[in-house]
Amino acid sequence: MFVQLVLKACLAAVLLTHAFVADAALKLDAPIPVGPQVKVGKLANGLTYYIQQNARPERKLELRLVVKAGSIQEDDDQQGLAHFVEHMAFNGSTNFKKHELVDYLQSIGVKFGADLNAYTSFDETVYILPIPLDRPENLGKAFQVLEDWAHGLSFDEAVIEKERGIVLEELRLGKGAGDRIGKQLYPKIYNGSRYAERLPIGKEEVLRNFKPDTLRRFYRDWYRPDLMAVVAVGDIEPKAIEKLIKAHFSKLKNPAPSRPRVYADIARREETEAVVVTDREAGGNSILVRYPVQPVREPDTVRGYREQLVESLFTGMLGARLQEMSQLAEPPFLRGGSALGKLTPFYKSFNASAVIGPGGAPKAIEALVRENVRVRRYGFGQAELDRARKNMLRSYERLYNEREKTDSGAYVAEYLRNFLQQEPIPGIAAEYRYATEMLPGVTQEEMNAYARRTIPANSGKLVVYTGIERADSPPPQGEALLAALAAAEKAEVAPYEEKTLGTQLLAQPPKGGSIILETQDKALGLTHLTLSNGVKVIMKPTDFRNDQVVMSAARFGGQSLYGDADILNARFANSIVASMGLKEYSPLDLSKVLAGKAAAVTMGLAGYSEVLGASSGATDIETMLQLLWLRFDAVRRDEDLFKSFIGKQVEAARNRLAQPGARFSDTVVAALYGNHPRAPRPLRPEEFDQISLDRSIAIYRERFSSAKDLTFVMVGSFDADKVKPLLATYLGSLPTPDLPTTWRDVGLRPAKGVVKRAVYSGTEQKSTISLTFTGEAAFSELEQMRLQALVEVLNIRLIEVLREQLSLIYGGSAGASLGRIPYGNYTLAVTLPTGPENVDKVLAATFAEFERLKREGPTAADLAKVKQNWIQNHRKALRENGYWLGRIQSALLDGTDPAAILTHDERVNALAAVDVQEAARRYLNTENYVQVVLYPEKKPEAVQQAAAPAKLVH
Repeated sequence: MFVQLVLKACLAAVLLTHAFVADAALKLDAPIPVGPQVKVGKLANGLTYYIQQNARPERKLELRLVVKAGSIQEDDDQQGLAHFVEHMAFNGSTNFKKHELVDYLQSIGVKFGADLNAYTSFDETVYILPIPLDRPENLGKAFQVLEDWAHGLSFDEAVIEKERGIVLEELRLGKGAGDRIGKQLYPKIYNGSRYAERLPIGKEEVLRNFKPDTLRRFYRDWYRPDLMAVVAVGDIEPKAIEKLIKAHFSKLKNPAPSRPRVYADIARREETEAVVVTDREAGGNSILVRYPVQPVREPDTVRGYREQLVESLFTGMLGARLQEMSQLAEPPFLRGGSALGKLTPFYKSFNASAVIGPGGAPKAIEALVRENVRVRRYGFGQAELDRARKNMLRSYERLYNEREKTDSGAYVAEYLRNFLQQEPIPGIAAEYRYATEMLPGVTQEEMNAYARRTIPANSGKLVVYTGIERADSPPPQGEALLAALAAAEKAEVAPYEEKTLGTQLLAQPPKGGSIILETQDKALGLTHLTLSNGVKVIMKPTDFRNDQVVMSAARFGGQSLYGDADILNARFANSIVASMGLKEYSPLDLSKVLAGKAAAVTMGLAGYSEVLGASSGATDIETMLQLLWLRFDAVRRDEDLFKSFIGKQVEAARNRLAQPGARFSDTVVAALYGNHPRAPRPLRPEEFDQISLDRSIAIYRERFSSAKDLTFVMVGSFDADKVKPLLATYLGSLPTPDLPTTWRDVGLRPAKGVVKRAVYSGTEQKSTISLTFTGEAAFSELEQMRLQALVEVLNIRLIEVLREQLSLIYGGSAGASLGRIPYGNYTLAVTLPTGPENVDKVLAATFAEFERLKREGPTAADLAKVKQNWIQNHRKALRENGYWLGRIQSALLDGTDPAAILTHDERVNALAAVDVQEAARRYLNTENYVQVVLYPEKKPEAVQQAAAPAKLVH
């Protein structure tokens, strides 16, 4: 259903402010209908279609072709070919030769990868096609693309051979500790099911050696209308879309005979077993206790929907308890969770899992299982249920409020789940009614009965430990894990003790200030306020969303004002203060006080500035402003939470060092900035000893004891006249004593000349190339646009040359930034993953492309693609609160004209090929760059040897 994924991940916040009046009482045994917002139909050949008219974003249509077949359908000689077919969909068809499809779509503003894409999973393959509707012919061509994908792929043998190299590079990219550990675990996780034998990426020997007819056989067998759906949601006329679907897809025929579409079973585990898997490159240590797998049944009645509401309440309440454990000075785990979770679309199980810290696996298992026992035995308290219910109701309310302002992509995802998993689609209006009418009737006794039947007491379990293989720290033995599990299940536990908390952030509002000046910017729809304490506010009420307000403020200063000896305290001051809560409330206490409220505030010290960010629902603006006011006034000191925070940082830093990418990224930073104390690098574990709780708090208070020189920008769904008194009260009463609000040049400069480094790390035969160009540059909005155009063109060319022509990479990208502080400067970075045997070829081809851009500039076609995509994106962004907030805020800091947002398209259209060519000459300076290449640890002569496997211990 529309809201289930949102609710299960994190139940938002805020009490329902009005009752939904139902026409008639809900009947629990009534079937859940298909909502009126969507037209669902089926052609005679079995193809299903979904059509919904939705005006956000305007003049755009989201199209999907869904095939109910994935890697599970592969024969033994086809392992990896479901995914390979997906690749071939972009490499030639009845109406589009190789490159023509991507080239055409880019020409109308559809970006390959970011917009145009596809994915293959165990049970499905989904093709993603967003289409701008500026030109009438786009619609017809889009449906021709979908039809070609459905039954018109070419499978040219020369193209298959070229694509083989690209898919093998994708397989290489996925190799590493996670892949090695997974291959050891999947037979246990899936309990001997076919799922463990059919990973979508497939087997390397099959990908290298399959015959083209083997690929064609998969396409013939499984790309057929009775296994397909077309989803169309957007700014369209539904009857016209239905006509196009019938015209393009009615002719499709099912093969005779058709192979049966069978879903793989997963057997129920009856015996308890422990599995320990280690790898010296693992990203951390974790534990999983998986209870017996059971079939998933999506609700088809209102009663079933109610059961899912109860499940979501259960997940939220149990999650809050485990979060509380993670905030202890010596927590049993760094992060933990217990919940029902899907293993596949049709199987689920109750799981308890944790990321382990210094306490070790047995301690984590004991804490997780004991809490499960506590909940099963004593249930939840009424206060816990009340909070979870408030949060859930507010989540539903916000989704309902935004029903006319929701992007088409969200609806598309819902219809995909309906087709693939039978998830009901009654529409948010119906779901809002279900929630508002049924949630108040969920009792504490019902929740506790649900907990007892959901958390199995006596059942076979799979206990999994995965971790870093360290010579000085042996992993736990399976017997120790099972002993900890058994002891926790038999332990005596006391009922959960609810801490008594206040019900409001502030007993009374502060004595407010006043508005002393108000001016209007009618062109941009802005209201400028000056408050009596000198604080300024820029308001932009919008109708982009119905239940969203965003706010920010920034000024110069930040970490630059502190000496090198204080840099770590300054760098972590905001994170440390945030980790301890506000006033007498810990972060978890704060979440309880704010139950039913959608409001959040963050504040921090960046390198040369201080930044504040805030957001809320339309009815929670005062709560947001109260939180912001308290961030200036109510810093909390908590040594236990400080120890917990530092302990987690140390463990994360230690785990990071085990990964091959850590040495690589550290070398990139070192090559650019040497040993400068301000270099933007992750800390080593021992460096956290240098951080002082009291000094970090002191730095935070120094910078946020005053709101001097802050201009708050507020954008969203609010009434300006109603908000002004709140702004005067909370922002107008902020202290504004004098403090420096300018940045200091700390002397951080990148290396000059050509610097080359090689890093040998990692057991897999993988390499990554990093190229970073830096230097001085004059900052302006026009120059930013030229630099970004160069990057966009470069990305098109790198994919075209290195991937499509040479098959040397699966993916790679360039990015750039232009800044004016502490001096006019630019950074242009290129990252290219490839094989170690191809490094020299990739470098040669990449630098040849640099030189070509300098010599010839971009082609007219490539530059036109960039412009069209920018214009499409900008049109969508103009209806986003966050975009306006960011543009206004950056204009304040950079000293640029915020009205430039209104002339974006004119400036884009004025951009010429020579501008990009000159940018290439300016920024791709091959006499001033840093090159770092990651190679595997093995010597070149051992390149063909296999990587060290993960270690499996039963």
